[in-house]
Amino acid sequence: MKLKKFKNIDIIIDNENSWMWDYIVMLENVLVPFSQNVRLFKNSVDIMHGDVLFILSCDKILNLKDLDKHKHNIVIHASDLPSGKGWSPWSWEVESGANKLTLTLFEAKLELDSGDWYLKDNINLDGTELIDDIRKLLALKEFDMIGEFLTQYPIQPKNQTGQESFYQKRTINNQEININKSILEQFNLLRVCDNDNYPAYFYIKIDGKIQKYIINIFKE
Repeated sequence: MKLKKFKNIDIIIDNENSWMWDYIVMLENVLVPFSQNVRLFKNSVDIMHGDVLFILSCDKILNLKDLDKHKHNIVIHASDLPSGKGWSPWSWEVESGANKLTLTLFEAKLELDSGDWYLKDNINLDGTELIDDIRKLLALKEFDMIGEFLTQYPIQPKNQTGQESFYQKRTINNQEININKSILEQFNLLRVCDNDNYPAYFYIKIDGKIQKYIINIFKE
């Protein structure tokens, strides 16, 4: 199959601490066969006009002026849209015990996670994965979907249908361990704790003094 060539293919990651940076070279290698001009932006004010913009791990929602600079503005959201809109969907789902994560590749619009979708795919979990394992699986699947989108382009978009739901943004407050529950009961919460940025923690009161303790988790 002869690959379609694009004048520009662009990426934006505006979160300097995003785990996606660990995989950026891999993504660029996926994109190079489709365009000789792959550009990476770290801030929306730097976005230049192009064919396709892949919006990955962004904290800020792009405005209409930003979106108008590309024919396609593509997001991959780790839920089966319109279910699971919002923030950190896969970590909420893993914490709730999900063993399959659905990813949706769709067209960005001003309204959060509301655009028509092009592709959906899944990754399966066996329940032993910690956060870095899950991130790697997500990155590999996202890049497969990006390659499929570009290979099959143009793809007919589909409207989102079904019951929508929303996740709140995850914060450090969501990582607290309940000392009155077992490790097994809270293992899925431990799986989505980031040892560096938002580790698990607990409070314990001893002799009238409350002390906070940090938990780091690793595979042997």
